[in-house]
Amino acid sequence: MNESSFSLPSECSIRPASEQDINSIRKLVWSAKLDPTQLRWQQFWVIECDGQLAACGQLRNFAGAQELGSLVVAKDLRDRGLGSYLTKHLIQQATEPLYLECLGKRLAEFYTRFGFVEVPVRELPPSLKFKFGLSHLGKTLFRIPVTIMKYQNSLL
Repeated sequence: MNESSFSLPSECSIRPASEQDINSIRKLVWSAKLDPTQLRWQQFWVIECDGQLAACGQLRNFAGAQELGSLVVAKDLRDRGLGSYLTKHLIQQATEPLYLECLGKRLAEFYTRFGFVEVPVRELPPSLKFKFGLSHLGKTLFRIPVTIMKYQNSLL
């Protein structure tokens, strides 16, 4: 995927999150029923449209790896390419091998478009094995449709 295939609408801009964004980030994450723990505004990028926080996503740092997480677009602003633009931007910001976990087949297909591929827990770096291992256990025991993925289209 090249950069030109994604652009922000003219009324939107992307920027690193500020401390003042944390409540809006929490609201977005809660609205998507994502894990509300470990939300550190310093790790987030946000997209604002007409002065409103429209999307957020974070890059969490682990030893020898990063996790793309908490990526949410406000419900009323979906289907405008904001999630795709933010995903591509976060991939470009990554400085370590990049991983994510997602729930459901539709999200896994979304991330596949950007170069993410499913990986087994045994191939994860030690710093992610416990965190993602819990999700894998839920998948095994309770048939929760969790997919663990790694970004493959880079030199990382």
